[in-house]
Amino acid sequence: MEKETCTFSYCKKPDVTEVECDLLIMGGGMAGCGAAFEACRWANAKKMTVVMVDKAATDRSGAVAMGLSAINTYVGENKVADYVKYVRNDLMGIIREDLVFDLGRHVDDSVQCFEEWGLPIWKKGDDGFSMDGHQAIAAGKKSLKDGGTPVRTGKWQIMINGESYKVVVAEAAKKALETNRAATGMAQNHYERVFIVKAVMDKNGKNVAAAIGFSTRENKIYSFKAKAMLCATAGAVNCFRPRSVGEGMGRTWYPVFCAGSGYAFGMQAGAELTLMENRFVPARFKDGYGPVGAWFLFFKAKATDSYGEDYCTNKEYFDDAIARYGDYAKNLGTAIRNHLMMRAMRDGKGPILMQTPSALEIISKNMKEKLGEKEGAKQVKHLEAEAWEDFLDMAIGQASLWAACNIEPDKVASEIMPTEPYLLGSHAGCAGFWVSGPGDLPGTPEHYTWGYNRMTTVPGLFMAGDVVGASGHKFSSGSHAEGRMAAKAALAYILDNAGYKPDPKLTLDEIAAELYLPFEIYEKYKTYTTDPVINPNYIGPKALQARLMKIADEYFGGCSTWYMTSKTMLEEGLRKLDMLKEDCNKMAAKDLHELLRCFENYHRILSVEAHARHILFREESRYPGYYYRGDFNKIDDANWKCFTNSVYHADSNTWEFKKVPYVQMYP
Repeated sequence: MEKETCTFSYCKKPDVTEVECDLLIMGGGMAGCGAAFEACRWANAKKMTVVMVDKAATDRSGAVAMGLSAINTYVGENKVADYVKYVRNDLMGIIREDLVFDLGRHVDDSVQCFEEWGLPIWKKGDDGFSMDGHQAIAAGKKSLKDGGTPVRTGKWQIMINGESYKVVVAEAAKKALETNRAATGMAQNHYERVFIVKAVMDKNGKNVAAAIGFSTRENKIYSFKAKAMLCATAGAVNCFRPRSVGEGMGRTWYPVFCAGSGYAFGMQAGAELTLMENRFVPARFKDGYGPVGAWFLFFKAKATDSYGEDYCTNKEYFDDAIARYGDYAKNLGTAIRNHLMMRAMRDGKGPILMQTPSALEIISKNMKEKLGEKEGAKQVKHLEAEAWEDFLDMAIGQASLWAACNIEPDKVASEIMPTEPYLLGSHAGCAGFWVSGPGDLPGTPEHYTWGYNRMTTVPGLFMAGDVVGASGHKFSSGSHAEGRMAAKAALAYILDNAGYKPDPKLTLDEIAAELYLPFEIYEKYKTYTTDPVINPNYIGPKALQARLMKIADEYFGGCSTWYMTSKTMLEEGLRKLDMLKEDCNKMAAKDLHELLRCFENYHRILSVEAHARHILFREESRYPGYYYRGDFNKIDDANWKCFTNSVYHADSNTWEFKKVPYVQMYP
C-alpha cells in the first residue's frame, strides 16, 4: 500500500501555535481538575506555569459530566487498610496496595473540598432518617470537615445532590488556573476544545518533549512543550460493539467520548502498562444503561432471575464458581456476581430483574411504622423523587426509556443486563500504566517505587485517574485526589530537574503534516466516487469504528460470544486488527469533527490491541464475569498471581511482555 503524505496540496494549512510551560495537564475531568487545583497551589510561589488542555468544555467534561447521585469513595470513620482489602477482593486479588492505600489516606480531603465549594451532601437527621443535601444545609447540619454524619449507601459510598457535581469541581480548577496566570503573567493556560493526539519524544530519547493536538473548532494546531506532563484522560468506550443498535448505538454506560487517548499517549511514549487484560462489564438497567448502585445499596433492592430466585444463592452455580475460581468466588465481588447472573441467563432463566417494587414496598412499610401513616407517606414520596433524580442526574435516557415502555419502577420490576466491555482504571476496573508509588509506606517492595509518585517508567510523564493501572475503585473522588497527588509529585520532578529543556524530535511543519493527513487524503480522493462516504482510496471514521467493534466483539470476548475468547480467537482477531492498523494510514476526514473521530478511533485501536495481547499473555480467567479464556477457564494463582506488564514500541510496532511479582502489604 502506497504511503500517503500531507504536503497541503489539497487541504488548507492550519495555523500552528507552540505553547511552552512547566507542567502540562491533559484532560479536564475529575483527575485533571484535581491536578490543576493542587498544582497551582504549589506552583504559584515558584512562578511555575501550569497549563490544562481539555478536548471538551471543562464544566461538563469527563465521566461526571451529567452528574452523580453518590460519591463512591469516602473513607470517613473506616480504616484505610480495610479500603485496600475491599479493592483487592473486588479485583480478584491483584492490586498495587501502595497506590490504593495512598489514595485512601488522601481522598477524604477532596470530598471535604467539594462540600466547601458548594456540593450538597446528604446528612443523617436527628431522628436517624436521611436528609438530602439541601435539607441538611437548611437545617444547619455540620459539614463533613466539622464532623457531620453523611448518609451512606454502603461502607464507602455517600449520597449527594450531584447534578452540578462536575461544575462545582471545575470552577475550583478554573479559579486555580486563573491564580497561576496572575502569578506567572501567562496570557492563557486553559485550553478547551483542543484534542491531544500523540506524544512527541525528546531528542534525548527519554522524555516526552511535546504533546500535539488540534482545535476542534478552528483551523489550528497546537504543540505543548512541557518539562513534565500529567495525563488525566479517560478510559476507552465504544471499542466493543455495543448492545444498543441503530440510532441507539451511541448510548453507553461510560461516556462515549472516552476514546482511550490516555492509553494511546503513554503507549506511544513507551510507558509500561499493567493489567490491561482487565475490563469492566457493569450490570445496568437494560437498554438505558441506568445506574443500579442506589437501588442495590440505598433502596436495598434485590436482583433475581425471572423465577424470583436470587441467582447468587443458587448452590449449583456457586459451587461451580468456587471449583473454577477458588476462594475469590466466596467474596461475591462484582465480577463473580456478573458471572452468576450470566449463568442464570445462559440457563434460560432470564430476563434478570431488579425487584424495585418490593424494595419500595419494604421502605414504605418501615417508614410508616416508625413515623406514622401521614409522615411516613411523605418521606416515602421524597425518597421516590430521589430515586427518579438518580436517573435524571446520571442517565436521563433511562427515565425516558421507562416512560416510553410504560414502566413505573414502583410497580413493575425492571430488566438489568451486562453491558459491552469497557477499559478503565478508576471504577471497578484496573487497566492502565505501571506507575511509581509514594515510597513511604511500610513494607513497600523496591519495584513499586522509583522516586516520584504516579510517574510512569518514562521520566517526567505522570498519570492520574483512569489511566493508572492496578488500583481501581477510585471513582470520582479518588480520581480527583489522585490528580492532586500526581501534580504535586510532577512539580517536585520539575524542580529536581531544573536544567531540562524540552527539545521535540518533530518540527512544527512535520507535526502539522501528520495531524492533517486525513484532511489531505479526503480532499485528494473525494471526487473518485459519487458518494464520498464509499471510496476505495480511504476509510472514514464511521467505517473504521465499525470494523474495530466487530473485531473486538467477535474475537476478544464481547457480548456476541458471552465474553468468551481463547488463544486461537485472540490470534485471529489480532491478525485482523493489524490490517485495520495498516488501513489507518488511509484515514480520511471531511471536517474537524471527523478528524477528531479518526484519531479517537486510532486511540481505541491501540487500547484494544493492548487489551487483547494482555488477555493472550495471561493464561487464566482472572476476571470471570468480565471475560473468560475458554482454553484456561479457571484462576491459576500458582502461575498467574502476578502483574502482567508490557511495553509497546511504536517505531517497530512490537511488544514486550513480562510478569511482575505481586506483594500483599495488608493482610
